[in-house]
Amino acid sequence: MARKRIKKILIVTFALLALLTTIIIAAFPILAPFFLASQLGFGSAQYRVWVEYSVPLTASDGVKLVANISHPQQLEKTPTILVRIPYSKNFTNTTFANVVGRMWAARGYTAVIQGTRGRYESGGEYFPFKSEKTDGIETLAWLEKQPWYNGKIGMWGGSYFGYTQWVLADKVNPGLSALILQICSTDFHRMFYPGGAFSLESALYWAVTSYGKQDNPASEEVLKPGYKGFPLIKADDRAVQDIPFFNDWASHPEKDEYWKTIDGENRTNTLQAPALLMAGWYDPFLPTQITDFLKIKSEAKPLVAKNTRLIIGPWAHARTVTFPNGYTPRNYRLESLAPTIPWFDEHLLDNPKLEAPVQIYVMGKNIWRQEQEFPLARTIYTKHYLHSNGKANTLSGDGILNLTPQYTEIPDTYIYNPLNPVPSAGGTMLGPRAGIERQNDIENRNDVLNYTTAPLQEDIEVTGAIRLILYVSTTAPSTDFTAKLVDVYPDGSAYNVSEGIIRRQYTSKQPTQIEIELWATSQVFFKGHKIRLEVSSSNYPRFDRNPNTGHPIATEINPVTAKQVIYHDQKAPSYLVLPIIPNYT
Repeated sequence: MARKRIKKILIVTFALLALLTTIIIAAFPILAPFFLASQLGFGSAQYRVWVEYSVPLTASDGVKLVANISHPQQLEKTPTILVRIPYSKNFTNTTFANVVGRMWAARGYTAVIQGTRGRYESGGEYFPFKSEKTDGIETLAWLEKQPWYNGKIGMWGGSYFGYTQWVLADKVNPGLSALILQICSTDFHRMFYPGGAFSLESALYWAVTSYGKQDNPASEEVLKPGYKGFPLIKADDRAVQDIPFFNDWASHPEKDEYWKTIDGENRTNTLQAPALLMAGWYDPFLPTQITDFLKIKSEAKPLVAKNTRLIIGPWAHARTVTFPNGYTPRNYRLESLAPTIPWFDEHLLDNPKLEAPVQIYVMGKNIWRQEQEFPLARTIYTKHYLHSNGKANTLSGDGILNLTPQYTEIPDTYIYNPLNPVPSAGGTMLGPRAGIERQNDIENRNDVLNYTTAPLQEDIEVTGAIRLILYVSTTAPSTDFTAKLVDVYPDGSAYNVSEGIIRRQYTSKQPTQIEIELWATSQVFFKGHKIRLEVSSSNYPRFDRNPNTGHPIATEINPVTAKQVIYHDQKAPSYLVLPIIPNYT
């Protein structure tokens, strides 16, 4: 009898669990958008939603581009929010499409979430950049014919989602009425080759993650063999297999026709609608996204320029940065969705908002601040000079950074060996290693020069672009010089703030002036902290290694060492230019 009773109890329990699971699954599409909207601070839903799944658009070459379309009930004509998703179909991406689409539709928009070619449910072959313009134009034409189309289209998305917007940004009739462009820019060449060096970790992570029919985020175990060895162009083969688009990226260091086809020409000038640009302080697209903003403000049509805005947050590439004290700001995914309803209400529903043209997150203080421009008009660009007696190597060296110009000083030297490059720790790459990391082990290497201020007597805010002017010489015909701005805590722990690199040829053994552009930042260095500058010739695998031979880098297999010299005297004054913000509080 006891066994029968237990059996009945188990049967009833499993039945109840199955019923509960069914209820949760059925309720999820309704409850999840409500919960997400509440997290984002949106008003209550105004409309019930109905969804069309797997709606095909047949492209001119016969490939079917498939979308899920979320509609607000009771509205015959609506503005459209178009998202062209470049990811494979899995639970996470399906959930995103359902929840976000329903959330927008409940507030009066028809949300069209379409797979790009070869991704999600769309047919064809995925090959980055190849078909997005043609497919995007045909999608706009298809939208124009839909019975619910009211003449206004907004687009949203970051990274490759952003690229799918930029290729359509000059279109009219039909065209876009508003864009939200996150962690992406019009200049993929410069993202891949900042300062002339190849963004190896970003390129290999992207390629290995997306080269197959299904996205599969690359692990460190898979990527490490790719980083080891020469030539550069075989990094993909060493990691997984030959990937044609990685080969393209690695073998086109100059802005040639290959990149001009991808990046287009003057997309900021021909932008037809206001853009909300969302950038991250630790994102590889930051410098080019700031350039886009400045070009739009100065060169685009007046109404477009006036209404374009810039947000720079505490983000790496689609990731929230964790600060050294353990504090983590609100999740990037929430931040990326937070502006959507206010922005689209403003430009697709004609409900203007009074907002500052620039919002920045000030790290250290960890606060958001509104500004009227970027760079900030009140910036004081301050030179910090490099000093030493020729022994700035390692943390025990004598390198100093201060406001006093140089006189007669002994230059610093180190040997750069491509077979033993300085490892990357944190930084501005794609992938999970991006962000803030402790730098002390790196700074103890003999091929890393350290120039450090005295303990600060007051808090200092550094906000804006950072430049390093160096006088250098090298035994190599072509080599790299790297720079890193570091925040040194009172206990000696050092954390990366900004980085940069320059790759070029050298024809003289005499001191040559070079300039390294470091990533812009907004960082408060607190009283008692120190500001440090690291100088070296590698930051690997964030950037590829320069073999020092002057031969084509992608195929070089015989690297050589180079003796590097950094001068800092009256005739060759090396200095760091920091954008200091007075009275930042």
